[in-house]
Amino acid sequence: MLPDLRVTYFIYARILVSFLFLGLTILFQSYETVSAEYAFPTGIIRLMAFSCLFSILSYFLLKIPTLRFFITYLQSIWDVLFVTVLLLFTGGMTSPYSFLYLLSIMNAGLLLGRREALYTASLCGILYGALADFHFFGLLESIGLHARDAQRGGAANLFYTIFFNLIAYGLAAFITGYLAEQARQSEAALHEKCVDFDELAQLNSLIVSNLETGLLTVTNNGRVRVFNPYLEQLTGLSQVVAYDRHLSDIFPALGESFPESQVGGNGEIVYETAGGKQLLLSHAATPFSDAEGNPAGFIVSLRDMTDLHRMEEALKKRDRMAVLGELSARMAHEIRNPLAAMSGSVQMLVEQENQTHYDRRLLDIVLRESERLNTLITDFLVYARPLKPEKRQLDLASLIADIFFLIAADPRYQKLCLRHTVASTLTIRADEAQMRQVFLNLLYNAADAMPEGGTVDIDACYCLSGADGFGAAPIVLITICDQGIGMTPEILSHLFEPFYTTKPQGTGLGLATTYRIIDAHGGTIQFETVPAGGCICSIMLPV
Repeated sequence: MLPDLRVTYFIYARILVSFLFLGLTILFQSYETVSAEYAFPTGIIRLMAFSCLFSILSYFLLKIPTLRFFITYLQSIWDVLFVTVLLLFTGGMTSPYSFLYLLSIMNAGLLLGRREALYTASLCGILYGALADFHFFGLLESIGLHARDAQRGGAANLFYTIFFNLIAYGLAAFITGYLAEQARQSEAALHEKCVDFDELAQLNSLIVSNLETGLLTVTNNGRVRVFNPYLEQLTGLSQVVAYDRHLSDIFPALGESFPESQVGGNGEIVYETAGGKQLLLSHAATPFSDAEGNPAGFIVSLRDMTDLHRMEEALKKRDRMAVLGELSARMAHEIRNPLAAMSGSVQMLVEQENQTHYDRRLLDIVLRESERLNTLITDFLVYARPLKPEKRQLDLASLIADIFFLIAADPRYQKLCLRHTVASTLTIRADEAQMRQVFLNLLYNAADAMPEGGTVDIDACYCLSGADGFGAAPIVLITICDQGIGMTPEILSHLFEPFYTTKPQGTGLGLATTYRIIDAHGGTIQFETVPAGGCICSIMLPV
C-alpha cells in the first residue's frame, strides 16, 4: 500500500519545482542582454508550464484511491520523459541537466520500490545513451543539436560520458531501492507496534474502567493520577476532579501514612462517604516504575468490604446461634420433664385440705413460677426449633394494616404514632403467621424504646442485593424506623443471642426468634443506630 503522505509531498515538490523552472525560464527569456545563443527557446517555457499543470492534476487525482497506483506510475514515467525532452531543448549531450535522471530514479525508488528503481535506471540509461549517440552522429541537427558540439571530445569522451552516467544511474537505483526497502520495513514495524500499542491501551482502559474494584495510581509525592469509575461511584468524585489532588484529600485514613508505609501497605480503612455512610475498605499498594526503571509511584487497589464483612459476621452469628440453639433445646427438654413432675406433685399438695394458709400461699407461688418457667421453655423451643415456613403470596400492606388494628387497643402503643408507606401492589412470599410474629416483636421493641412516645415508620420496596448492585438478585427491603434511644455497639453485637436482654422483665427470645424466622425464609435482618436518634431495622427477603 502506497504511503499517501509521501506521494503527496513529492507532488508538492514537483509543483514547486515546476513553478521555479517556469519562473527562471521566463526570467532569462525576458532579459534583453542575454545573447541569442543562451536564450531559452519557447518550447522550454511550454514544457515547464505543462509539467506544472500535470503535477497539479496528479495531486487531485491521487485523492481517488483506485487511481493512486496508476497516477504514481504515470508520474514516474513522465519524470523520465520530462528530463529527456529538457535535455533535447538544452543542448542534448552537452546539457547540464542530465543529473535530473538521478532524481527520477530516486523518486521511483522511494515511491514504488527497489524493482521500479532499477527499471527506471535502465530506461534512463537507454534514453540518455540513445540521445548521446544520436547527437554525436548528427541525427538531431533538425532540432538544433549540432554534431560538432558532441564530437569535440571525440568518441572516447562519448563512451566515458555514457558509461559513467550508466554507473551513476545504477548506483542511484541500488542505493535508493535499498534505503526505500529499509524505510518500508521500518514503517511496517512501526505501524505494527503502533497498532499493538493502541490495542493494549484500549484493552488497558477497558479493564480499568470495568474493574469491580477501585484502582488509582499516585505519584511519589502522593498526587492522584488514574481514578477508575468504581472509585468515582464510591466517592462521588470524577476523574477530572480527583486528578492531581493529594491522596489524603480523598482518603484521609489512607493518605496519613503516605509515603512512609507505601500508602499504608495492605490492610483495611474506614471511609465515610459524602452522605455520612461509613464503609470498610480493603487496600493494597504496589510500587511501579517509569520507562527508565526509576520509582514513579504506587498502584493502589481498593474494595468495599462492608457487605462482605457483614456477611462474615452474619455467618459467624448464625453458626454460634445454631450451636446455642441445639444445646439449649436439649437442655430445655431435660428441664421440662422434671419440671412437669414437680408441677404435678405440687398440684396434688394444693388439693389437700389440711394445709395452713402459709403453706397454701407457698404452693401457689411454686405453681405460678413453674407455669412461667414452662412458658419460657415453650417459647425457647419455638426459637430453637422453628417450624418450616409455609410460604404463600402475601399482600404486605394489608398484613401491616391488620397488625396496626390488632395492637390499637394495647396500652403500650397508646403514645405511638404508627404509620406505613408500603405500596398496595407490593407482595412477599412468606409464612403469614410467622411474619405477623416478626412484626409484633419488632413493634413491641420499638414501643419499649420510646416510653415517652414517638413515631414508627414502616416502608418496603423492591431493590437489588449485593455490594453496589454488582451481580445482585432482586429482593424486598422492609425498613422499620423508630425515634427511640438507639443501641450501643455492645448491644448490637449481642442483639440476636438468646436470653440476652436489656429489659428487666425480658426473656431475650423475641429478637432471637425473629432472627430465626427471617433466616428460615432465606432473608437477613440487621439493625442500625441513627446518629440523630432512633434505630432502623432492615429486613431483606428474596423475591
